Amino acid sequence: MDWFQTLALALIQGLTEFLPVSSSAHLILPSQVLGWADQGLAFDVAVHVGTLLAVVLYFRRDVVSLTLSWIDSALKRKHTDESRLAWLIILATIPAGVAGLLLDDYIEANLRSAVVIATTTVLFGVVLWWSDFNGSRTRSLTSINWKDALIIGFSQALALIPGTSRSGITMTAALLIGFSRDAAARYSFLLSIPLIAAAGLLKGVELVQTGTDAQWTMIGVGTLAAFLSAYACIHLFLSFLERIGFTPFVIYRLLLGAVLGLYLLM
Repeated sequence: MDWFQTLALALIQGLTEFLPVSSSAHLILPSQVLGWADQGLAFDVAVHVGTLLAVVLYFRRDVVSLTLSWIDSALKRKHTDESRLAWLIILATIPAGVAGLLLDDYIEANLRSAVVIATTTVLFGVVLWWSDFNGSRTRSLTSINWKDALIIGFSQALALIPGTSRSGITMTAALLIGFSRDAAARYSFLLSIPLIAAAGLLKGVELVQTGTDAQWTMIGVGTLAAFLSAYACIHLFLSFLERIGFTPFVIYRLLLGAVLGLYLLM
């Protein structure tokens, strides 16, 4: 990749990782539509690290509090609302983790196409709009239970399909079972931490095993760009979500799907 492609893909990763628009789709499209070279494993690991650092830093107080409460719960049997939330984040991570281990190779070989992305972008955009319009939006995170965690967790497994959006589908599920927009977004962001960490770790192990001739200056710039754009994106998204809702993201998904559909017909 050249410098322009490096910055563009890093910013795309950072800006779309936590928005309900699918980061994987936006990273696949440049190679599908513009003919860009694949960004490579080292770059993939780097931008994952950047977005992981962004979400951990933004929610640092929550992460520390949830971790300490979880340790107290596991070792001292001291159960609180925070320890319960920590356990439910772990529970909700399991379905996507198992699905990823079992289906990742199949999805990589068969579903990373513009046709799939166009279809899922529109389909799950409509589902997001429907859940935001029809959900009661009355529940807070303190009301979450193991059934809620499993519903959101199994929905997260669908995000393995490019174009679905991990954040989008988990927020959709949370809205459908009555959570407020803010609660749905916050749970989705917290839920992303173990999954992004696990994905980055697996890709990191693969990178060590296969070796790399990556240009480390570009990798470092990509990591920083992904971190800064992801941090800004989380802050702005949470700041404006209750006022603007999910409609702008639904409109964007429908327009993107339409443009991809026209491209495929040309």
